[in-house]
Amino acid sequence: MESIVSKTPLITNDAIVFGLLMGLLMLIFYTARHPRFRRFYSIIPSLLLCYFLPSLFNTLGIISPAWIEFEKALSVLTENGYDVAGITTLHGLKEFVSNNEVNVEMLRPFMHKSNLYFVASRFLLPASLILLTLSINLKEVFKLGPKALIMFFTATVGVLIGGPIAVWIFSMVSPEVVGGAGPDAVWRGLTTIAGSWIGGGANQAAMFEIFEPSSKLYSIMITVDVIVAEIWMAFLLLGVGKADSIDRFFKADASAVTNLKNKMQAFSDKIARIPSFTDMMIILGIGFGFTGLAHIIGDFMSPFIAENFPGLARFSLTSKFFWLIVAATTFGLIASFTKMRNYEGAGASKVGSVFIYILVATIGMKMNILEIFSNPSLFLVGLTWMAIHVLLLFIVAKLIKAPYFFLAVGSKANIGGAASAPVVAAAFHPALAPVGVLLAVLGYALGTYAAWMCGILMQVASG
Repeated sequence: MESIVSKTPLITNDAIVFGLLMGLLMLIFYTARHPRFRRFYSIIPSLLLCYFLPSLFNTLGIISPAWIEFEKALSVLTENGYDVAGITTLHGLKEFVSNNEVNVEMLRPFMHKSNLYFVASRFLLPASLILLTLSINLKEVFKLGPKALIMFFTATVGVLIGGPIAVWIFSMVSPEVVGGAGPDAVWRGLTTIAGSWIGGGANQAAMFEIFEPSSKLYSIMITVDVIVAEIWMAFLLLGVGKADSIDRFFKADASAVTNLKNKMQAFSDKIARIPSFTDMMIILGIGFGFTGLAHIIGDFMSPFIAENFPGLARFSLTSKFFWLIVAATTFGLIASFTKMRNYEGAGASKVGSVFIYILVATIGMKMNILEIFSNPSLFLVGLTWMAIHVLLLFIVAKLIKAPYFFLAVGSKANIGGAASAPVVAAAFHPALAPVGVLLAVLGYALGTYAAWMCGILMQVASG
């Protein structure tokens, strides 16, 4: 039940939902090039709309990432002797199932989910990383210097200390918000957010196994995790359009980032040509062919390490998704040293960017804005936690004069991982997407340790 976020939406057919999302993307990019909307898009980046508008469709009950046939579920519970009188909301149903220890399997036939995000994250994301990395200039990437790593570790520390500080603040102001005992102790649930915000889903699952919060609490925390993280992502994308102003505030020297963008653009312009049908087939073959190989590696490495080196699970090395992203990025880097990099001239990075925007739309459809009001007190804890993370990032960026690019990508490499970091990086320029991936991989490695430490500190802070 944790993954269920709504009752049955208006549209449940993935083909129709995909068509709707693609229609939205078409509308956004058509208006983005129209002179009448030039001022609007100078303030609101198109990428933000690609992310935000699908969330409105979710909020309005038109589409959903995961839903339950509500009335049928209530009927089955009634047939099995449960008194479900008065249950009118999904939140109420989830609480009833948790409090009465209902066997979720009896409800399984009525639980459904969209596969669009899975397809986008497992097929399109690795293909986009390969195509965006195809023409990367590693020499220029290394010239970005240590500030990228400093901001990444600052983001990690911000999550690590932000959670305990938020718990301590609320324990002083409103103790019942962060109270509870045993599996229902709020700090236990918050550890799963720490895992998600320092690494990703594999680290979140690890925290669930280590600290064992109740299923009811875990379900609430997943909602807090997604909504708060996506709100921050929206602000980050909004900041992309103001990057120059923010850099001036930080007194940052963004020349290394600019040089990388310019050199990548110059290379692309130099070899640019009108793509032929053969070019497009080869580009797609490179992207999805290497994606297939990356899946083979993930399918082999994950169970092999789990069986032979189970201790490495703490580094997320038993996660198939981890190996998928690492392998795809590696294949892209290897290909960048071959003649395949010349397919950038035929539009390889443009195809990769299309995949990224589709991924963004599927990420957006996971957010229901109204969920904030289902557990407002815990959302305040999450927002306070995030505010501490953000404040630390801005303080350090100001002190070391780091460009906004490093702040944004360093943050999303932690909070979002490989699915979000390249999206934010590509918002600055497609050539920068691999930087986000490389930092996200580092987040996977650190996630379990840092989240465990965060959990222990939150336990202490909760009293």
